[in-house]
Amino acid sequence: MSRGRRYDEPKLNLKKVFGVLIGFIVIIMVIVSIVKLVKNHQQTNQLTATTYFTALENNKWGVIDNKGNVIIGTEYDEMITIPNNQKAIFICAIDVTDAGYKTKVVNEKNEQLFSEYELIEAIDNYDNKSNIWYEDDVLRVKQNNKYGLINFKGEKILDTVYDEIYSLKGVKNSLIIKKDGNIGICNNYGNIIADTIYKDIKPLGSNYENGYIIVTTENKYGVIGIDKSVIMEPVYEGIKYIGSTDFYSIKVSDKEYLFDNKNKTTSQVGYNEIVNMSDENIIIKNNNKFGIVDKSGTVKAEANYEYLEYAFSNYYIAKRDNKYGVIDSNGTILIECKYVDMMYNKSAEFIRADIDDIESVIYGSNLEEKITGIVSEINEEKGYIRVRVGQDYKYYNLKLEEKQNKEIYTGNTLFLIKDNGKYGYVNKDGKIVVECRYDDAKEQNSYGYCAIQKDGKWGSINANGVIEQDTTVDLSKNIYIDFIGSWHLNTTGDYYTK
Repeated sequence: MSRGRRYDEPKLNLKKVFGVLIGFIVIIMVIVSIVKLVKNHQQTNQLTATTYFTALENNKWGVIDNKGNVIIGTEYDEMITIPNNQKAIFICAIDVTDAGYKTKVVNEKNEQLFSEYELIEAIDNYDNKSNIWYEDDVLRVKQNNKYGLINFKGEKILDTVYDEIYSLKGVKNSLIIKKDGNIGICNNYGNIIADTIYKDIKPLGSNYENGYIIVTTENKYGVIGIDKSVIMEPVYEGIKYIGSTDFYSIKVSDKEYLFDNKNKTTSQVGYNEIVNMSDENIIIKNNNKFGIVDKSGTVKAEANYEYLEYAFSNYYIAKRDNKYGVIDSNGTILIECKYVDMMYNKSAEFIRADIDDIESVIYGSNLEEKITGIVSEINEEKGYIRVRVGQDYKYYNLKLEEKQNKEIYTGNTLFLIKDNGKYGYVNKDGKIVVECRYDDAKEQNSYGYCAIQKDGKWGSINANGVIEQDTTVDLSKNIYIDFIGSWHLNTTGDYYTK
C-alpha cells in the first residue's frame, strides 16, 4: 500500500552526482532538507524566530535565514547540511573526490566548529511513512578512523571506538553502534542500552520506549527494555511487534504464535504469519492473503484480501482487486473497494480515500462522506485540512468542520481573498492591504511572506504587504511555490534560490 502523498510539497531531485561515497550523503542532505522545508511550512507562525535554510546561487551553496538574510555566503560546491534548522550548525562537504570527502562545520558567524575531528556528520533517519529527519542534538564524529558521538555543543558523549554508528531506522533516539562485527545500541545522549554483542537489533514499533528486539549470534530472538532489562530471554526463532507491548508474535518451529507478555503464555494456534493485533482481533496472513481471527483462532474474516490494516473502532482498510475499501472485523463491506489508495489519520479518526492521483474523499468517524476535492495539506500540528474544491481552497478542522482561513492561520498578518477572479490580501480586521489584482496567490507562509502571481510570473510580498520580489520569476515548473524575501524554492522544492 502506497504511503506517499501528493500534497503541495517539495519532492526529491538531486542536481549533482558525486563519487560513490559523497553521493549517499548528498541524497540524505537533499531529502531531509525537503522534509524540513515542508514541516516549517506547517508550523505556527513565528515571524521573530530564526530558522535556517540551505540556499543556492550561481551554482554555489550557502545558508539563509527566514528573513532572507544571507548567513553563510554561497561559496561552497556541495549542498550544506543543517541538522536542526533552528540551530546555527552547518555541515559543509569539502575536498570531494571519488575516494571520499571531508567536512567543515561552521556557525552563523562562519566560524569553524569541532575542528579536532576528521569527519563530522548529521545522523539521518526515516520511517516507512516517508517521514525523514536528522537525529537531534547528536553528531557522528570520526577520529583515528573510529566513530563516536558529540552533541551540538561539541561535548563528547560517546568515545570514538566504534567501526560504525547509524540510526535504528524508524525509531528516534536509538543509534546502532558496531564494533568487531557485532552491534549494540545507545540513545542520543550516548547512554549504552545494549553492548556490542548482538547480530542484529530491531525496533518494537516506532517508540523507543517500547524497547528493542535483540538477535544473538546464534540467531535467537529476545526483547530488552531501554533500562537494559531483559523482557524476553533470547530463546525464540523470531519475535515481531504486532501493535502493542502486551502481545508479541513469536516464532516456534516455523509457525507464529500469539505471546501474552503480561501472563507469559503462548497461544495454542499457530499461523503462517501474524501481522497485527487490535483488541481481540488478529490480522493474519496465509499464502499472501490477509484475514481476521480472534485470539482463540476462530476465523472472523476469511483470508482472501490482498491487504488488511486496522484503522479504528471496528474498521479495517481492505484491498481487493487492487482497490481499497473498508470492512468490519467480521468481513462486512462498509466502503466498497473502489479507491486507488486509502489511509487512516489516527489523530482525527478519519479516512482519506483517493479516487485517483488527484482527487480524494475524506470519510468521517462514522464512515460518512464529508469532503471531496484535492487534499493539498493535512496539518495535524495546527489541526486543519486544506482542500482545493474547483478553483478555491477550503479549510476544515480535524473534526471536518469547515473554517475560514483566519480561523486556521491565527498567527498570520495577511489573509488571502478573491474578488472577480483576482487575488489580494486583508489584515485581521478585514481591511484590504493588497488590492485584488493578482492572477494567483498563496496564503502567508510561516515566515511572513506571500507568493503572488501576475501574467504567469511570480513574486512576493512581506508581512506588511510590501513587495519583496517583483512578479518576474518563472516558476511554471515548480511543484511548490514559496518565497522568503526575494529567495524562492527551486524547481522541486529542495532549497531556496534566486
